[in-house]
This record gives sequence, C-alpha cells and structure tokens, in this order.
Amino acid sequence: MTKQYLKPLALALAVSVALSLSACGKQEDAAKAPASVAPAASSTTAAVDAGKSIFDISELDPNIKACQDFNGFVNAKWVAANPIPADHTSWGAFNKLAEDSLNTQHAIVESAAKNAATAKAGSIEQKIGYLYHSGMDDAAIEKAGFDPIKPKLDAIAALKNGSDVADYLDKSFSSGDMQIFQFGAGADFQHAEKQIAYTFQSGLGLPTKDYYTDPKQADLRKAYLDYIAKTLELTGVSADDAKKQADQVMAFETELAKASLAPVELRTPENQYHFVTVKEADKVTPHFSWEKFFAAQGVTVDKGFSLSQPKFFAEFDKLLAKAPIAQWQAYLRFHTIDDASPYLSKAFEDNKFAFYGKTLSGQPEQQPRWKRVLRAVNGSMGEALGQLYVAKEFTPEAKARAQELVDNVRNALKARIQNLDWMSDETKTKAIAKWDTFLPKIGYPDKWREWTGLNVTGDNYYDNIQAASKFNYEYDIAKIGKPTDRKEWGMTPQTVNAYYNPTDNTINFPAAILQPPFFDAKADDAINYGGIGAVIGHEASHGFDDEGSQFDGAGNNVNWWTKDDRAKFDARTAKLVQQFNDYTPIKDKPDAHVNGKLTLGENIADLGGLNVAYDALQTALKKNPEEAGKKIDGYTEDQRFFLNWARVWRGHTREKQELLRLNTDPHAPTALRAIGAPSNMEAFATAFQCKPGDAMVRPADKQVKIW
Repeated sequence: MTKQYLKPLALALAVSVALSLSACGKQEDAAKAPASVAPAASSTTAAVDAGKSIFDISELDPNIKACQDFNGFVNAKWVAANPIPADHTSWGAFNKLAEDSLNTQHAIVESAAKNAATAKAGSIEQKIGYLYHSGMDDAAIEKAGFDPIKPKLDAIAALKNGSDVADYLDKSFSSGDMQIFQFGAGADFQHAEKQIAYTFQSGLGLPTKDYYTDPKQADLRKAYLDYIAKTLELTGVSADDAKKQADQVMAFETELAKASLAPVELRTPENQYHFVTVKEADKVTPHFSWEKFFAAQGVTVDKGFSLSQPKFFAEFDKLLAKAPIAQWQAYLRFHTIDDASPYLSKAFEDNKFAFYGKTLSGQPEQQPRWKRVLRAVNGSMGEALGQLYVAKEFTPEAKARAQELVDNVRNALKARIQNLDWMSDETKTKAIAKWDTFLPKIGYPDKWREWTGLNVTGDNYYDNIQAASKFNYEYDIAKIGKPTDRKEWGMTPQTVNAYYNPTDNTINFPAAILQPPFFDAKADDAINYGGIGAVIGHEASHGFDDEGSQFDGAGNNVNWWTKDDRAKFDARTAKLVQQFNDYTPIKDKPDAHVNGKLTLGENIADLGGLNVAYDALQTALKKNPEEAGKKIDGYTEDQRFFLNWARVWRGHTREKQELLRLNTDPHAPTALRAIGAPSNMEAFATAFQCKPGDAMVRPADKQVKIW
C-alpha cells in the first residue's frame, strides 16, 4: 500500500496507494513485473480441515516474544531460511507472489509467441506473441547493436541552438519519448470530472535532488559519472570526449536538481497542481512555446493546464537560453542511449544494470532475459496481457467473494468515522459523504482497452517498444479535455498490489492480490481479515490520510474540514511522524532513519486499515459466535488476525536498496510495517497479553489513534 504516482509524471495524482513497491533509481519505460492470482476467499468462515489453520505455526520463532518483537516472532525463522536470490534486491511475501505470477505470465507469453503466426491477425494474442518473441531474439538484437537509435543521435548532433532543442523536444514528445519533463493527462484538481494536461518535473538520472549535493553520495556521483561516460563510449564516443560530456551531463542535471522538489515536497497537492493559461506558462518559459508544444502533440488545452512545478520549468527555460549547445547535446545523447539500453544489445543492457542494479541497488545478478522481456511486455501492453491472465486465473466467483469482503470492511470504516470522539459532527458529515462516493473496483476492468492501431512485428524489438510507447502516449493525451472515467484502471490485473486514487475516489484491488497470504478460500475469517481485509481498509483509509483528506468525494482538492478538526488531525499524525522518524532499520547504521513525513500517508493507511479490518472481523465473528472463541493451532481468532498481518510484511532487503528506499520510497521498511500499527492498538496488547513497558506496547502518551 503505497502512494505511488500511477504515471511517471505523477500526473494528477492518480496517486495510487499500493501495498508495497520498491523504489528505483530512475524510472524505466517498462512497468514492474506483476504477479499471479489465486481464487479469492469468502468473508465468511470457511471449513478448516481438522481444525488446522492455513497459517503455518512452525514458522513462528518461540525464542522471540511476540510482545517484544512481533515481526521477529512471526518472520525471523522464515527470513533466515529464505535468503535473497541473487537477481533480487529484496525477498519476501510480495516477491514470492510476483515470482509465482511471472511463471504464469511466462507460460502465457511463450504460448502467444509460439502461436503468433497463426493467431488471428491484429489480436492481442498475436501482438503480445510478436512483442515477446522479438524481445527474446538475442541474435537479431545483438546484430542491430545501437543502430535503432542512430537516427535520434544524428538528430541530436545536428542541433545548433536552444531553439533547435525546443523543436527537437516537441518532436521527441510526439513520438512518445519524454526528456527533461513529463507530460500527460490527469483529472483537474479543481474540476475532477474533467481531464486536463499536466507537465511535471523530471530529467534526473539519480534518484532525487539530494543525491547531487549530499556529501554522503559523493562515491555514487563518481560512479554515475563513470556510467555516463561508459554509456557514451558504447556508441563510439572516444574515452576523453565521453568524460568531458559526462561532466557536462552531471553539471546540467545538478542545475535541474536544484530547481526540483524533493519527494516529501511532492506529496503536497499544491506542489502537484499549478493551473495556468498558455500565455501565463509562456511567461515562465519565454524560450519554450507551449502553444507550439501542444500543437506538435495534437492536443488542445482549452483554458489552460497544470505547469505543476513552475520553478523547475523556469530553470529548464534558463538552460534553453544559456546552456551551451554542446552541453544540451551531451545531456540528450546520454539519456537517449540510457532510455534505450534495455532494448539494445547486451553491452548496453549490462552497462545499465551495472550502475542501476549493482551499484545503486546492490543487486548481484541481472534477472534472466525472459523476465526482463516480460517486464517490457507489461510496460507496453500490460492490460492486454492482463486480459489473457484473468481468463486463465480469475473466476467470477472469486470476484463476488472479494466484493463481499470489501463491503464489510467499508462498512466498518463508516462506523469508525461515525464514532470518532475527536471529530465534530460537521466534519463527520462530510467525511461520510466522501465515504458514500467510494467506488470499489475488483479484479479487472469492466471494459477492456482496445489495441487497434498498435502495429507489432516479430523481428524488431526496439521498434516494437517505440511503437507501443507512442501508442500509449497518444492514448493518454487523447483524454485531455474529456470526462474523467472513474472505471478506468491504473494497475494491471496481474499486479500484486492495490491502490487508492484521490482524484476519482476509487479503491482498486487487482486480481493478483486476491490470493494467499492475503486472501484464501480455505482460511478462517481471521486470516482473511488480517490479510486482504487490512489491505482493503488500508486503501479506503488513504481517502482520509494526510494527502487524501485534502480531496472531497468528487475528487476535488478542497477543504472539507473545520479548522479545529484539521488541527486535531495534524496533532495526531505528528505523533505518527515521530514514531517512524525514530526507527533505524539498518543494523550498524544508526543515522539511517525512516522519513516519517515521506511515509506518513502509508503509515496512516496501515494504522487505519488494520483497525478497520479488526472491527470487521469482530462483526463477522458476532454472526458466527461458535467461531469467536475457537482456537486453531492454539491461537485465537484475534491472534491469528495479527499473525497474518505480520506475515504479509515478511521479508528482507539488501542494504543498498534499503538505503535507496529510505530516501525515495513512501513506504516504511516492511519489518516496521509489521509492528508499527499493532504497537498502537490495544486490541493487539490484549490478544497477546502484552503489558505496559513491552516494546510492542507504545506508552499511552505516544499511542497514535486517528481513524
């Protein structure tokens, strides 16, 4: 559950709230590889064979006390027995599900590739088959080298001044290539029923602006310089010239970084939306014509658009006017090669992995080629692959069972809001009005996207990726000026995740997450409510976290709080910020703290979601009183509820990746998510008979209670 921007441009902030996403140093064109699905479980207690729970208690560590280290009690043995594979930066419940799903998807794309020539012409099966086959054709890719990008490099070499650069960017964007900034459609923060154009800061090769100035990142900056130079050398640039160009690129990006906002700042809605007319935008960037840009993209922006970070775009314009053309060429040349590297010959792919995989993230080995190509298929035609995936893996019955659980947890949230002792009736009324307009979406879209117009062949990987990039870009910007479609999905069905979108007030649960350990048809209520129930509660709670609470039920960024209630809310969330600020998750690195402000939205959602799911479990047990006092494997329903919550977050991460996530990821480390919310809940202390002073019982004055 994380608040992640669904689109690279974080566009309107179809801010998603996904369960767990790893941070990456630089966004790739391809989406992350999703995961598989199993039939969903009923919200009513299922028959449990011989009184046995689906939860394996042999994984619990009797040498660790639940009241002192609940994550260790539940997960330490599993972590010790399951080392991180060499081609991963972390390993845990999510990774395991993703691997299972990848195997399912692998079978689908292999079959599609085998039968592509005889498949129905223009069908998604044929397009996916050709795309995957072209990506697996090592010989053809190796033979092509970097020939596919030579026309782009030639165009960059021909640039003579800033005006040429502006024209180049206009044309480049229209082909689906984004450099310097990002552009696309999103719901208008003030009129969410309509889609408008958004521009958003981008252009950096390092994870955040701080990496360009922080003394602690000096070695990484040197490694990045070496990577830039090596990338340029692979296209025939001499070593000396490559080094000079690398220095130019670093200096250029450093200027962009100074004008960029940090991840914490980008969580504020006013830093995501800045509506201007075209004329007003042109005053910010007098050397870059937005009218010409929009004309080149074939879109009309009507009254205006969101120039989301004006300071950044002012710096972009300054560079257009004053940066030497050679510096612009070096920057554009490097990023063109870097963006294309995953789809070029082995030397380019290995070079990129050496920096972003090994050096930045600490991943020892690159994933096998089929996984890398499958990731590209998901990034290019993810929903189409999801259509084939759902037909194979997800039943209508599973969807109906999930809907029942969603309804139960949502009702528990409503009751919790109504019974808050710190919120006024005036604000409660508006909170319930927002709750009333939640739109839950389960499994997969009601209407599948059309892929007519995307031409894919079986023998040119790079061209296929480019064609898909252009096709998806045009699909996105075609929404500008049109009504917002609340039924559209921002995640593929095969993604093991879930999200909330504040600008359309939807909670979304892809098919792939409706499987163990989240959801199991053979499990008792406690397991399901501690898993998928808490996920549902998490996503619904995002509608009322520090960011989601600034949007109303229609998706508009408006204040629906009384001044006094907002002050009370802020005081409560400040305690949660401090709780997570105090955590130091990396052994032997006491200075590496969690960023409580960056992770606040997810932490609010974890706390609210777990409380709401617990309430829903109690309601379910009242309907089945014979289950309420029953023990399975010696554990009560309440205990198993919390046990499964912790099991969901089991896992461990390589140190470099953990450090990267602390700087970039709006989620706290998984081990802390396992304990953060329960340590604030009296229900947990009661369930495990914990006493004041135990590590899992936060002092009364520090306990956080929000929703």
